[in-house]
Amino acid sequence: MPTTRRDFLGAGTLAAGLLGCGLRPAVAAPGDAPAPAGAAEPPPHRPVVTPDGATLGHRLVDGVKVMHLVAEEVDHEFAPGLVARCWGYNGRVHGPTIEAVEGDRLRVYVTNRLPAPTTVHWHGLHVANGFDGVSGLTQPAIPPGATFLYELTLTQHGTFMYHSHHDEMVQMAMGLMGMFVVHPRRPASPPPDRDYAYLLSEWAVDAGLRRPDPNEMSDFNVLTFNGRVFPGTTPMVARRGERVRIRIGNLSATDHHPIHVHGHSVEVVATDGGDIPAAGRWPETTVLVPTGSVRVLEFVADHPGDWAVHCHMTHHTMNQMGHGLPNLIGTDAAAFDAAVRRHLAPGDGAAAVEPLPNAIPMLGAVGPHGYVHMGGMFTILKVRDALIGDAAPGWYEAPPGTTAAPATAEALARDGIDLRVVPAPDRPPAPKPAPPPPGHGHHHGGG
Repeated sequence: MPTTRRDFLGAGTLAAGLLGCGLRPAVAAPGDAPAPAGAAEPPPHRPVVTPDGATLGHRLVDGVKVMHLVAEEVDHEFAPGLVARCWGYNGRVHGPTIEAVEGDRLRVYVTNRLPAPTTVHWHGLHVANGFDGVSGLTQPAIPPGATFLYELTLTQHGTFMYHSHHDEMVQMAMGLMGMFVVHPRRPASPPPDRDYAYLLSEWAVDAGLRRPDPNEMSDFNVLTFNGRVFPGTTPMVARRGERVRIRIGNLSATDHHPIHVHGHSVEVVATDGGDIPAAGRWPETTVLVPTGSVRVLEFVADHPGDWAVHCHMTHHTMNQMGHGLPNLIGTDAAAFDAAVRRHLAPGDGAAAVEPLPNAIPMLGAVGPHGYVHMGGMFTILKVRDALIGDAAPGWYEAPPGTTAAPATAEALARDGIDLRVVPAPDRPPAPKPAPPPPGHGHHHGGG
């Protein structure tokens, strides 16, 4: 992938810029981790940004990073108007991103404040068998009220995940999951200018109810990026020419997600199994992220605009969609609404219908050119020539003449478009007759 001069910023400039944005510096402090014998201090890495999420803090104790996860019930907002009683870590859905450096030693304390036993599995990480987090197989479950200790030595770098591995059909459906990023101690290339992490998930939250249904097996109606649905998702931002990395993990119950990036071509540079050599990559605009997997995308943000990033399964870009209803395509919506209101309020035919509580529209929100008819697993990549900090800018203002608009009579006449005539499809050229076989039509006899 091309790089920019921003890739080579010195550690001091990088740290100062991050502090100015209210982020912790990426430069590891002396003694930050017990590196392998003879290893140099790790170079600076760029902290990962988890849109609508957070990063788990840590403290150093004798060179070991100590972290604490608390599994508990959480009131979580998927988008304004839709709040559910979920399970999460440290008051969040999903749990905070764990971020460390290859070679680090971690002590992760896990406190269970749920009404059920639980565990934590470190998905994709190579850990000692007894810390793998499968209840009954590698450890006893953590009972309610107890705190267990996991000790992890990070022998890999890459993008991984963590989640409950006790009654996971229920506990993952309720939200017990998070991302886990391990930066390389000796990176083979400069860090990207922007490094984003997304965890994909799917939920069954019936309109009017506040509990996700963990018994659902196929009819998921809330499809999330980092636990949020559009219009509640926070956009990604990038300056023109910056190299962007997007780490995507998928812990959906049953669905794979083809994630489509508008306006740019991307390369898959890594999975949760490791880095992909440059010779093994190819350009894509849609990357399938199987359930239980990670795909890491990189691209240069070289096209300014507000670009959609979304799952390309069409039902996954809707909110609380239902089925088993009559097909209303072609129905006069105004007349239909009036008939429903008369049915609900016989006698006056004008009573207002109360909105269903804890429900949001299937589709999205108002955009700069009208209503954005997408929801669910949908967010926006905002690429600009200049940014003020890392805040998302307003809507993109396209240069004159670069936005689709009604065709003028002059343009139609210029290009010979007659709206009274339906264009005939182009006919393929007639096939050419096959040449005769060799010797056809010639006499080959003796005399």
